[in-house]
Amino acid sequence: MALSSPFRYFTRRQWAALHPDTPLPLTDQDIASLTGLCDRLSMDEVARMYLPLSKLMELRFEASQELLRAQNAFLNRENDRTPFVIAVSGSVAAGKSTFSRTLQALLSRWPTRPNVALITTDGFLSPNAVLEEKGLMRRKGFPESYDLPRLLGFLHAVKSGEDVIEAPVYSHLSYDIVPDKYQVVKQPDILIFEGLNVLQAPPRASVLASDYFDFSIFLDAGKEDLEDWYIQRFLALQQTAFQNPSSYFYRYRTLAHDEAIQTAQSIWREINLPNLTENIQPTRQRADLILYKGHDHEIEEVWLRR
Repeated sequence: MALSSPFRYFTRRQWAALHPDTPLPLTDQDIASLTGLCDRLSMDEVARMYLPLSKLMELRFEASQELLRAQNAFLNRENDRTPFVIAVSGSVAAGKSTFSRTLQALLSRWPTRPNVALITTDGFLSPNAVLEEKGLMRRKGFPESYDLPRLLGFLHAVKSGEDVIEAPVYSHLSYDIVPDKYQVVKQPDILIFEGLNVLQAPPRASVLASDYFDFSIFLDAGKEDLEDWYIQRFLALQQTAFQNPSSYFYRYRTLAHDEAIQTAQSIWREINLPNLTENIQPTRQRADLILYKGHDHEIEEVWLRR
């Protein structure tokens, strides 16, 4: 007898039919400002796929706050509070940044106007000097390239309700941690924590990043689509950011079109694809929600943990 799934499955149409009367608080200008390079996001996609998710998160958040109030009453404590942490995971080029920014914009526009912070795990990568010393520059983005104690320390401080917490800042231009620059988080109601390996479970680890999450989302897509999106983004960056002399990838600016495609393919197949196969994809089943995107970047399937 086949085992039943721990997930409920929704087609695009079924998911879009959930709470169809929820108002859309974003404008076309908002959507344009939230969309990353080479990602595609339309008002229709937000209305059909993101709004039901926003409503689900509102229900989850309210339930967590009610439980916290009941627990505080039981413990005779009035002011204990802790942010609701949402993790967003998925492959390079899956559109995590656009997704996370859009989710942040929607959640912050609930009637209660919660304070919604967004932090990416890029800031918790080890500096390039450290990676070079350890021979890990070609493993950047793999679990071993992160400063895991610092990442876990940040999440611990967030869930402990600390007033002011600093997160290191990463520059995609210099491809490195920015020295002495921090993103400050001040007791948000909700924290969106986005990164490649946030659902990773290192062997023999006593504490996992996921121990601090209230809800987790995995953005999924076919490997051929992911590779194609990565190449498209590389070509677009070659004509924009790579032209900046301060860019780590400045050396790629003059590549001919075919050479640029071959370079992007090589980077994808030698670094990003192995990381996806070995580390990222296996964590998909640990998520509370899996969103599968088609080749046009639209969400086609939704898997919600029971």
